[in-house]
Amino acid sequence: MTDREKVSAIIVAAGDSQRMGGIDKLFAPLAGRPVLARVIDAFEACRDVDEIIIVTSQKNMERCRRLVAAEGWRKVREICPGGARRRDSVAEGLKRLANPDWVIIHDGARPLVTAELISRGLAAARGTGSATAAIPVSDTVKLAAPDGTVSQTLPRQNLRAVQTPQVFRYDIIKKAHENAAPDVTDDASLVEGLGYQVALYPGAYDNIKITIPLDLIIAEALLKARGQ
Repeated sequence: MTDREKVSAIIVAAGDSQRMGGIDKLFAPLAGRPVLARVIDAFEACRDVDEIIIVTSQKNMERCRRLVAAEGWRKVREICPGGARRRDSVAEGLKRLANPDWVIIHDGARPLVTAELISRGLAAARGTGSATAAIPVSDTVKLAAPDGTVSQTLPRQNLRAVQTPQVFRYDIIKKAHENAAPDVTDDASLVEGLGYQVALYPGAYDNIKITIPLDLIIAEALLKARGQ
């Protein structure tokens, strides 16, 4: 990225942790630090990132403010409430941006992201204006029929499991949210819906998303393997 290009990051942390058995995954301890803190640490450390917007639930607004104040992160510019759906939360984050060149969108529940992975996404997005981290699917994937039987076995060599960070030119992601189709699970799908190409760049198998309590145990083991 050139010195003239401004890069903004939106950390989407407005989920309700429904499958966590009463644990708020964003503030769950992970090797001595809250999950969300580990995410922000990576973006704070990434030299390509200029500012961070945290989108969280209304109930966690004050808790996020206290965390940011205690940590003293320089790049966190604003904490704002999210919406009913993930797409709505990203849209709230986009409203807080003042015409950056690039926008990075990352799930607040993916705490093993690294500064290197963030920068890799920015480099990948330069060709098409959009890029998403992705990894090859290692399991056989079958398409289920309505009656629960196998409809089709999909060719594994062509399948990728999509992660975040996802990186977009600001004008592209802004337009995608202004012309949003029915609800989607990631921002790349909105961009694809407008006919833009989205580059796939190598994600990381340890860039897992905390969804159930077991994921915290796995993430802690992965951090230990990293020596963190």
